[in-house]
Amino acid sequence: MPKGYWIAHGRVDDPDAYDLYRAANAAPLAEYGGRFLVRGGQRSVVEGDAKPRTVVIEFPDFQAAMDCYNSAGYQAAMRLREGISESDLVIAEGWEG
Repeated sequence: MPKGYWIAHGRVDDPDAYDLYRAANAAPLAEYGGRFLVRGGQRSVVEGDAKPRTVVIEFPDFQAAMDCYNSAGYQAAMRLREGISESDLVIAEGWEG
């Protein structure tokens, strides 16, 4: 079964307040088997546009990735970043080719 991924490009305007979001999202991510593969760090946008921060989180499968996003725990955490950050998020199924 293919893994599921959250692929996000974001901008953080208030790093101190964003730390509250990070702390709050840890439990739902762990509950659904989320594992960070990319969490900020160096990158180069070689085509198109992207916000300044990239995050990739791997889940056991696509359904777990969707369930985590839609969970009450993650939705509550997400509200903590409203007004202090902006993000584009895609949930994608991996390829087993």
